[in-house]
Amino acid sequence: MATPEFITTLRASAGHQLLYLPGVSSIVFDDAGRVLLNRRADTGAWAIIGGIPEPGEQPAECAVREVWEETAVHCTPERVVLVEGLRTPVTYPNGDVCQFMDVTFACRAESSEARVNDDESLEVGWFELDALPPLAGFGLFRIKQATEGGPTWFDGMPEWESGR
Repeated sequence: MATPEFITTLRASAGHQLLYLPGVSSIVFDDAGRVLLNRRADTGAWAIIGGIPEPGEQPAECAVREVWEETAVHCTPERVVLVEGLRTPVTYPNGDVCQFMDVTFACRAESSEARVNDDESLEVGWFELDALPPLAGFGLFRIKQATEGGPTWFDGMPEWESGR
Protein backbone atom coordinates (compact mmCIF):
# COMPACT_ATOMS: atom_id res chain seq x y z
CA MET A 1 0.00 0.00 0.00
CA ALA A 2 1.69 3.21 -1.16
CA THR A 3 -0.22 5.73 0.98
CA PRO A 4 -1.30 4.65 4.47
CA GLU A 5 -5.04 4.89 5.10
CA PHE A 6 -4.61 7.39 7.95
CA ILE A 7 -2.92 9.82 5.52
CA THR A 8 -5.63 9.34 2.89
CA THR A 9 -8.21 10.18 5.57
CA LEU A 10 -6.21 13.22 6.70
CA ARG A 11 -5.80 14.41 3.10
CA ALA A 12 -9.60 14.41 2.68
CA SER A 13 -9.75 17.41 5.02
CA ALA A 14 -6.22 18.85 4.69
CA GLY A 15 -6.09 18.86 0.92
CA HIS A 16 -2.61 19.09 -0.62
CA GLN A 17 -1.11 21.30 2.13
CA LEU A 18 2.20 20.38 3.74
CA LEU A 19 2.09 17.44 6.14
CA TYR A 20 5.06 16.77 8.41
CA LEU A 21 5.32 12.98 8.68
CA PRO A 22 7.53 10.31 10.19
CA GLY A 23 9.54 8.20 7.78
CA VAL A 24 11.66 5.10 8.24
CA SER A 25 14.47 3.91 5.97
CA SER A 26 16.21 0.53 6.07
CA ILE A 27 19.72 -0.27 4.92
CA VAL A 28 19.58 -4.07 4.74
CA PHE A 29 22.78 -6.10 4.42
CA ASP A 30 23.05 -9.81 3.70
CA ASP A 31 25.83 -12.12 4.92
CA ALA A 32 27.92 -11.24 1.85
CA GLY A 33 27.78 -7.50 2.68
CA ARG A 34 25.46 -6.67 -0.22
CA VAL A 35 22.74 -4.05 0.22
CA LEU A 36 19.06 -4.55 -0.67
CA LEU A 37 17.48 -1.99 -3.01
CA ASN A 38 14.23 -1.60 -4.87
CA ARG A 39 13.36 0.20 -8.10
CA ARG A 40 10.37 2.30 -7.12
CA ALA A 41 7.15 2.06 -9.12
CA ASP A 42 6.33 5.76 -8.60
CA THR A 43 9.63 7.17 -9.92
CA GLY A 44 11.34 4.25 -11.67
CA ALA A 45 14.49 5.03 -9.66
CA TRP A 46 16.53 2.67 -7.53
CA ALA A 47 16.27 3.45 -3.81
CA ILE A 48 16.75 2.13 -0.30
CA ILE A 49 13.69 0.58 1.32
CA GLY A 50 11.47 2.92 3.31
CA GLY A 51 7.99 3.92 4.33
CA ILE A 52 5.70 5.63 6.81
CA PRO A 53 4.89 4.12 10.22
CA GLU A 54 1.25 3.46 11.00
CA PRO A 55 -0.15 5.23 14.09
CA GLY A 56 1.22 3.48 17.19
CA GLU A 57 3.80 1.48 15.21
CA GLN A 58 7.36 1.68 16.47
CA PRO A 59 10.01 2.82 13.94
CA ALA A 60 11.90 -0.51 14.09
CA GLU A 61 8.66 -2.43 13.53
CA CYS A 62 7.98 -0.23 10.51
CA ALA A 63 11.46 -0.93 9.13
CA VAL A 64 10.88 -4.69 9.30
CA ARG A 65 7.35 -4.43 7.86
CA GLU A 66 8.36 -2.21 4.94
CA VAL A 67 11.28 -4.46 3.98
CA TRP A 68 9.00 -7.50 4.03
CA GLU A 69 6.14 -5.77 2.17
CA GLU A 70 8.38 -4.50 -0.61
CA THR A 71 10.95 -7.31 -0.98
CA ALA A 72 9.75 -10.47 0.90
CA VAL A 73 13.01 -10.36 2.91
CA HIS A 74 12.88 -10.86 6.68
CA CYS A 75 15.32 -8.60 8.53
CA THR A 76 16.39 -7.54 12.00
CA PRO A 77 17.19 -3.90 12.81
CA GLU A 78 20.62 -3.71 14.46
CA ARG A 79 21.17 -0.01 15.05
CA VAL A 80 19.91 3.48 14.27
CA VAL A 81 22.15 4.94 11.56
CA LEU A 82 20.76 8.47 11.54
CA VAL A 83 17.88 10.70 12.51
CA GLU A 84 17.20 13.62 10.20
CA GLY A 85 14.43 16.12 9.67
CA LEU A 86 14.55 16.54 5.89
CA ARG A 87 14.83 20.20 4.99
CA THR A 88 13.11 20.04 1.62
CA PRO A 89 9.44 19.13 1.19
CA VAL A 90 8.47 16.51 -1.40
CA THR A 91 5.70 17.33 -3.86
CA TYR A 92 4.05 14.24 -5.32
CA PRO A 93 2.53 14.11 -8.84
CA ASN A 94 -0.99 14.47 -7.39
CA GLY A 95 0.01 17.75 -5.68
CA ASP A 96 0.34 16.41 -2.13
CA VAL A 97 3.22 18.01 -0.20
CA CYS A 98 5.03 16.19 2.61
CA GLN A 99 8.14 16.76 4.67
CA PHE A 100 9.67 13.86 6.57
CA MET A 101 11.49 13.15 9.82
CA ASP A 102 13.56 10.12 8.77
CA VAL A 103 14.93 7.45 11.09
CA THR A 104 17.31 5.13 9.24
CA PHE A 105 18.16 1.64 10.51
CA ALA A 106 21.01 -0.70 9.57
CA CYS A 107 19.42 -4.12 9.30
CA ARG A 108 20.66 -7.68 8.92
CA ALA A 109 18.81 -9.91 6.46
CA GLU A 110 17.42 -13.12 7.95
CA SER A 111 16.53 -14.37 4.47
CA SER A 112 18.19 -13.41 1.23
CA GLU A 113 15.77 -14.39 -1.52
CA ALA A 114 14.40 -11.02 -2.58
CA ARG A 115 11.43 -10.55 -4.91
CA VAL A 116 8.91 -7.87 -5.77
CA ASN A 117 6.27 -8.35 -3.07
CA ASP A 118 3.86 -5.44 -3.66
CA ASP A 119 2.93 -2.76 -6.16
CA GLU A 120 5.49 -0.23 -4.85
CA SER A 121 8.48 -1.91 -6.53
CA LEU A 122 9.29 -2.68 -10.15
CA GLU A 123 12.42 -4.66 -9.23
CA VAL A 124 14.32 -5.59 -6.10
CA GLY A 125 17.83 -6.92 -5.72
CA TRP A 126 21.05 -7.28 -3.78
CA PHE A 127 23.97 -5.08 -4.82
CA GLU A 128 27.66 -5.06 -4.02
CA LEU A 129 28.67 -1.73 -2.49
CA ASP A 130 31.07 -1.05 -5.37
CA ALA A 131 28.41 -1.88 -8.01
CA LEU A 132 25.35 0.10 -6.93
CA PRO A 133 22.86 1.26 -9.55
CA PRO A 134 22.35 5.04 -9.84
CA LEU A 135 20.99 6.26 -6.49
CA ALA A 136 19.94 9.66 -5.18
CA GLY A 137 22.11 11.31 -2.53
CA PHE A 138 19.52 10.42 0.13
CA GLY A 139 20.18 6.69 -0.29
CA LEU A 140 23.91 6.97 -0.91
CA PHE A 141 24.47 8.98 2.26
CA ARG A 142 22.50 6.49 4.36
CA ILE A 143 24.38 3.50 2.91
CA LYS A 144 27.68 5.28 3.61
CA GLN A 145 26.68 5.98 7.21
CA ALA A 146 25.53 2.38 7.71
CA THR A 147 28.80 0.94 6.40
CA GLU A 148 31.01 3.20 8.52
CA GLY A 149 29.66 1.75 11.77
CA GLY A 150 30.06 5.00 13.69
CA PRO A 151 27.66 6.49 16.20
CA THR A 152 24.19 7.60 15.14
CA TRP A 153 24.40 10.67 12.89
CA PHE A 154 22.29 13.71 13.78
CA ASP A 155 22.01 16.74 11.50
CA GLY A 156 22.29 20.20 13.00
CA MET A 157 23.94 19.35 16.30
CA PRO A 158 25.56 22.47 17.79
CA GLU A 159 29.30 22.60 18.21
CA TRP A 160 29.97 22.80 21.94
CA GLU A 161 32.34 25.49 23.12
CA SER A 162 35.39 24.28 24.99
CA GLY A 163 34.88 24.21 28.75
CA ARG A 164 31.20 23.26 28.57
